[in-house]
Amino acid sequence: MTDELKVAVERKPNGAILYTKGYINNVGGEEIAARAYELMDGGVRSLLLNLRETKIVNSIGISILIEIIEKMMEKGGRLSFCCLTPVIQKTFQIMGLAQYAAIFPDEESAVRELTL
Repeated sequence: MTDELKVAVERKPNGAILYTKGYINNVGGEEIAARAYELMDGGVRSLLLNLRETKIVNSIGISILIEIIEKMMEKGGRLSFCCLTPVIQKTFQIMGLAQYAAIFPDEESAVRELTL
């Protein structure tokens, strides 16, 4: 698994959506974190990660996502996920991410619920 993760950002009136494409490992996780922290520093308090084009997340990637969740919670914000594969969704539930971040089946329901 050497495919480089690509991250696209779409700003919304009340937050932002990060679209990932590729493998979330240490390098991919750091790319997501850099974008998320930049948005947080700019005042964004609601982030949605759309993982539609991500099929694999390793343990280091998960640990970085947990760090992002913690930092968002410290700032009074929240991180949510949508469009997860069944394997990634189950992994997030087992690893405890689902306790601190909402998981939505699709982007439309996430945007509606989060009022982005």
